[in-house]
Amino acid sequence: MKRRNVIILGGVILLVLIVGGAAFAVWWYGGTATPSQPISAETLEPQADDGSLFRINQELSEVRFIIHEELFGSPKEVIGATHQVAGDILVNLENAAQSRVGEIRINARTLETDDENRNRALRNQILQSRQDEFEFISFVPTAISGLPEAPVTIGEPVTFEITGDLTVRHITNPVTFEVTAVLVAEDRLEGSATAMVTRDAYELTIPSAPGVANVTNEVDLQISFVANLVEAEG
Repeated sequence: MKRRNVIILGGVILLVLIVGGAAFAVWWYGGTATPSQPISAETLEPQADDGSLFRINQELSEVRFIIHEELFGSPKEVIGATHQVAGDILVNLENAAQSRVGEIRINARTLETDDENRNRALRNQILQSRQDEFEFISFVPTAISGLPEAPVTIGEPVTFEITGDLTVRHITNPVTFEVTAVLVAEDRLEGSATAMVTRDAYELTIPSAPGVANVTNEVDLQISFVANLVEAEG
């Protein structure tokens, strides 16, 4: 009987160690930063008079968040960035105001800062992007304002605003980006966009970490993009 009890106790301890070890591994590694699939977004389907379709080139584009904190008593700017961004832009060359922007999708799992511990915290606790259902952040435009009702001129920058629904994890809020874009060539569109959001709006909690204090609630979102012309089929 005693031997049986020892065996049972040993099995329980082993199970606890396995479960505890797995939990520690998830916390320590924060899951993998490898995307579960290639980045993509819902594509736009242009009609005959819609204009030219451009698609974001992920290798030449970057999405960033910027937040401020105190690290061991000194102010620090934290930047997280990824090239894993996708989306379509439909440019009406005859009337810029008729241009459209499709869904912009970002792989949050691939966001990286200058500190691997922070990266693990992002994937495991803050954005929870190690979970497949929270891997992607999406922005779905609902309105564009400020584009001129005039032809697009190569080399001439245009500034405007895009309002849409930004979804982080399970929370969606309206956000407005200030955008500057320029058609640098017939087959290449470049630009940047910025917006300010808050952690509170998306229930993003910063876990306690040694030396880290006074993390700002405001988060600056930025994107620098290059989009290439998509040649019409046929």
